[in-house]
Amino acid sequence: MSNFLGMLRQLVQKGNLKAILASGEQAMLGDGTGELVVLRTADEAAEKAILLDPGLKFGEMYVEGRLVVEQGTIFDVIALMKANGLEKAATAGNVTTALLHVAGQQIRAHLPVNRNRHNIAHHYDLDGRLFDLFLDPDWQYSCAYFDPPGIGLDEAQLAKKRHIAAKLLPEPGQTVLEVGSGWGGMAMYLAESSGVDVTGITLSEEQLRVSVGRAEKRGLSGRVRFELQDYRKMENRRFDRIVSVGMFEHVGMANYRGFFAKMAHLLAPDGVMVLHYIGQAEKPWATNPWIEKYIFPGGYMPALSEVMPAIEKAGLAVRDVEVLPMHYAHTLRAWRERFTARREEAIRLYDERFFRMWEFYLAASETAFLYDRLRIFQIQLSRADGAVPYTRNYIAEREAALRAFEKTRPPLEPVEF
Repeated sequence: MSNFLGMLRQLVQKGNLKAILASGEQAMLGDGTGELVVLRTADEAAEKAILLDPGLKFGEMYVEGRLVVEQGTIFDVIALMKANGLEKAATAGNVTTALLHVAGQQIRAHLPVNRNRHNIAHHYDLDGRLFDLFLDPDWQYSCAYFDPPGIGLDEAQLAKKRHIAAKLLPEPGQTVLEVGSGWGGMAMYLAESSGVDVTGITLSEEQLRVSVGRAEKRGLSGRVRFELQDYRKMENRRFDRIVSVGMFEHVGMANYRGFFAKMAHLLAPDGVMVLHYIGQAEKPWATNPWIEKYIFPGGYMPALSEVMPAIEKAGLAVRDVEVLPMHYAHTLRAWRERFTARREEAIRLYDERFFRMWEFYLAASETAFLYDRLRIFQIQLSRADGAVPYTRNYIAEREAALRAFEKTRPPLEPVEF
């Protein structure tokens, strides 16, 4: 029996997996429960690579077509592995490799080199038609809010904007800074729903171009503006409200004190900030090496324990923390199903290898929220005690008012790219 098959036997104690090795050897693994998943390796070199460095090479071999799912999907494979507890697959060799990945990410994170612009472009400056394959009409590329449960993705993304806007407590005439403004959807929602003046900053040239065009088309250029700007370089400006959704994961573990110090500097004395980000239940030390290399270079999803000291050091006070454990799993499932349903379009945009890379990314991310204790954290911050009401009743009250606004809001035009 090969070492690779031995690793699989050690790992897969439950479920229903048929493994077909490059040598022709076959094995049924698990306890036979659930739908059958069939996994085949194309060559022995792929098996050895996965054995020595599963965190990186499992995804690479799938993308290269050397790890083939003959029955089921790559999501089914990853979910089965994680349901069994991937840590049981560790051997002395790949433990060492995993530690090297952690050490490498820690070193890169603390080097005095600013690669934020490059890292953001790597992912967000891709062809806009790619994102149009699976996002909602407003191109919200962050966790949706499935309230009430069972609603569809489009409605859940609207609910996310509504929920964050309610916590932000915007008032007509106030100024708002959005750090990481995406394709402009949140900024336009805030301006139209609350009568505020919004400045959105991004490091993605493609997102900037799309955002500016969308605001102009809706006649919002006077109240919504977007800038290609690094938050660290903003000076001599104050905002009544600051919101950041899905950007903090790109700040980097060495930069939390600087980030919150800058937010405190930019926030008015009686201002309010809402931070929405992906984090983990305990300190992770490093991002999955495949995700870090191919999808989000420089990305890191911190535990609350890593974030809170930096908030306190900056002189900001936590007014509210909400933990959303499963909403991103539902979001990612909807994205994955939409993306795979338009497989041929994705291949025409790039190629089959790219399709498998993004299929793997969406599947692995979904399983991370299902099995790896990833969370969405929404943290509400202020400097003044009276900036936020002392009970949470206002959130539901403001959401009700925003729902009434949404019924009168003109429909969103298709994003042009």
